[in-house]
Amino acid sequence: MNYKNIFKILSLIGITVSVIFLLDIAVGVIYKEHFEKFLLYDGLFFVINLFVWLLLKNHELNLKIKESILVVNLLWILLGVAGAIPLVLYTDVSLASAFFEAVSGFTTTGATVFNDIESLSHIILFHRSLMHWLGGLGVIVLGVGLLSVINPTGSLSLFKAESTGVQLEKLTPKIKDTALSLWVVYFVLTITDMLLLKFFGMDWFDAINHAFSTISTGGFSTKNSSLGYFTDDGIVWVTTVFMMLSGINFLAHLKMYHKDLSGYRSEEVRWYFLIFLALSLALTVVHIDISRDTFYDALKHSSFTIASVITTTGFATIDYGSWSHLAIAIIFIGLLMGGNAGSTAGGIKIIRHVIIFKTLSSEMKRILHPNTIISVFVDGVKQKERILSSTFGFFTLFMMTVAIVTIYIYARGYDAMSAISGAFALVGNVGPGFSLVGPSDNFAFFSDFDKLFFSFAMIVGRLECYTVFVLLSSAFWKKF
Repeated sequence: MNYKNIFKILSLIGITVSVIFLLDIAVGVIYKEHFEKFLLYDGLFFVINLFVWLLLKNHELNLKIKESILVVNLLWILLGVAGAIPLVLYTDVSLASAFFEAVSGFTTTGATVFNDIESLSHIILFHRSLMHWLGGLGVIVLGVGLLSVINPTGSLSLFKAESTGVQLEKLTPKIKDTALSLWVVYFVLTITDMLLLKFFGMDWFDAINHAFSTISTGGFSTKNSSLGYFTDDGIVWVTTVFMMLSGINFLAHLKMYHKDLSGYRSEEVRWYFLIFLALSLALTVVHIDISRDTFYDALKHSSFTIASVITTTGFATIDYGSWSHLAIAIIFIGLLMGGNAGSTAGGIKIIRHVIIFKTLSSEMKRILHPNTIISVFVDGVKQKERILSSTFGFFTLFMMTVAIVTIYIYARGYDAMSAISGAFALVGNVGPGFSLVGPSDNFAFFSDFDKLFFSFAMIVGRLECYTVFVLLSSAFWKKF
């Protein structure tokens, strides 16, 4: 393993992130806040990464798959530290809390340690949203575009390492062009969402922050009551629509740009919207019974809530954690779903549920008809055994990680609902769970060690388990 490769790519991404952090400083200038400490820190961060880059500038970069896996693991830790330091400089949280907040930001989990968000400065509010936006489509995708400029052969392995479990599809001859095209789509969706939020009554600052959080399916808000602060129904519906759009495979959006709608006709997208509609209507009926709201208001809040949990965004318009047990059960089903593979959403992903269901169905048919050859098809394509085993392997690792986090929280003395929902919310990158970690609460009351443990749980979920757990294999560290 060539560690020069690892340090070179990390320094390259570090330089890029430090340049993008200048946007935080620009916000400080606009709102006449003290940005000097942030500027000093960002300058130091830039210089350190530039120094490493210059030391290795003559080193020929040839990133292999093992090095790529190590890079993406180290990258999320580096980003957590880089994003945490401004929080330490401008707020009174501990380094562990700041690291948790930064990891939550970059992994687009949206869990927070701040009790009074509205008391934070504009610099920090924007910094939190910017971390979401950078992490949403993946810093790695941006890294692919940068890396391919100096090393075309290494880009694909880096993309594969970050996108474990997602079948890679290149829509352009070069993976660099695909990565950069995805960023264009990401940018266009963000700008469109921002303009619509502004049209329906948000000021520019709130609009850009919530657009960043929506398109990245992150969930950080500038308000203590999240989207519940805003009274215009247009804001709720716009956010619902853009959360759902962000939960679709971004390659489908890119195909649409090339006048190809096949991405929207996939089984995964069809099931995605079918599950959303079914859960939204079911929750609407339950909500009407609970609140005596009109059908329209119940549908508005229910659709928003299901869109928020199914896409792992974590926004809230009202405290759904206080609804009935049946309502919480319906929402919990949405929490288990996840968005599409290749989207900014976290969770298990709809396509994996489809594959698991079809595989189990075929196994039952095989029991009844032992001599029949039965295959699993998705979108008319026969799925290879490797895909099936990878899907079940991921599901096992995901549930195992959730179980470990659940047991940890419960052993710390918290109730079962907080433990179970909190574990799914962290590993699935959802953000809020139920009970003590519900939408009207936060993670501030946990100890510093708890927050560090949860931070790594979020990273495991963001990297979809395999990329982290493979480091525990002795085969990974053996030389071939």
